Amino acid sequence: MTHVPGRTWTDVIEENKKSDVPEGLWMRCPNCEAMVYRKLVEENLHVCTECNHHYRVSARQRIEMLCDPGSFEPNWTDIAPVDPLKFKDRKPYKDRLKAETNKVTQPDAILAGTGYIKGRRCAVGALDPNFMMGSMGSVVGEVITRAIEHAHEQDLPLIIVSCSGGARMQESTLSLMQMAKTSAALARFDRDGGLFISILADPTTGGVTASYAMLGDVIFAEPEALIGFAGPRVIANTVRQELPEGFQRAEFLLEKGFIDRVVERKHLRSEISRVIDFAGK
Repeated sequence: MTHVPGRTWTDVIEENKKSDVPEGLWMRCPNCEAMVYRKLVEENLHVCTECNHHYRVSARQRIEMLCDPGSFEPNWTDIAPVDPLKFKDRKPYKDRLKAETNKVTQPDAILAGTGYIKGRRCAVGALDPNFMMGSMGSVVGEVITRAIEHAHEQDLPLIIVSCSGGARMQESTLSLMQMAKTSAALARFDRDGGLFISILADPTTGGVTASYAMLGDVIFAEPEALIGFAGPRVIANTVRQELPEGFQRAEFLLEKGFIDRVVERKHLRSEISRVIDFAGK
C-alpha cells in the first residue's frame, strides 16, 4: 500500500470499517445498552432481542402489528389541527404543526379506522409518539370520539392504543375539553354494551391517562410502560412522601389493580381476540 503523508493506520482501519458495515445496521438498546441487529429488532416487532425492551413505534406501525394484513381502512384522515389561540412558546404553534406533519403520514397524532384482528372486525385507533409525543389536542379528541361513535353504531369492539405525553398545552382549555368529550362518548358506548379494550404503551400520561385510556372494559399494558397522571417529582412534592420504586410502571399498576394484564407485544393480537370472543362480540 502506498503511504500517504499524514495518513495513519488508524485512518485506514476506520475507513475499512465504514466501508464494510453499512450505516444504521446496528443500534444500541436504550435499556440494556447492548448493540443489537436492527433488522432482528424490527422483525421482533420492535422489541429488543436481548432484554425485551419495547421500543416506541408509530401509529401506522402499531396498526400494522395489530391488524390482519391489508385489512385496515383508515377514516377521518381529512381532519387537521388549527391554531385558534395563536399560541407561541419557543416557536409559533402553526410552525410546530407544519414541522410535525412533515414527520408522519397523518395530519395529527392519531390514526384510526376499521380493521380485522385475527378475523374479528374492530374499530381501531393508535396514538403516534412521533407527532408532538402523541399529545391529545382537538383533532385527537375528535377522531377518538368518532371512532367510539363508529364502534357504537356498527356494534364493533373498540381497540385504542395510547402512547402520549398527555393533553396538548398549545391548545390550552380546548385540549382539556377532549378529556370530557371522549369520556362522555365512552359512557354512551358502555351504557349500550360496547366493548372497549384499552392498550397502554410507554408512555401513557397526563390527560390521556386521566380520561379515556383508563376507562377500558379491559386494560392491557406493555411491559415496563410508564403510566401515570403527573411526573414523580410533582407527586412527591405534593404528597411529601417517598415513593415506591417503579410505582408508575405497568407491573406496579397491575399489582395494585389499576390495569388487568401486562402483555408483551407479540401476544397482543391473541389476547385481544380472546377478549372479543369471551365478550361475545
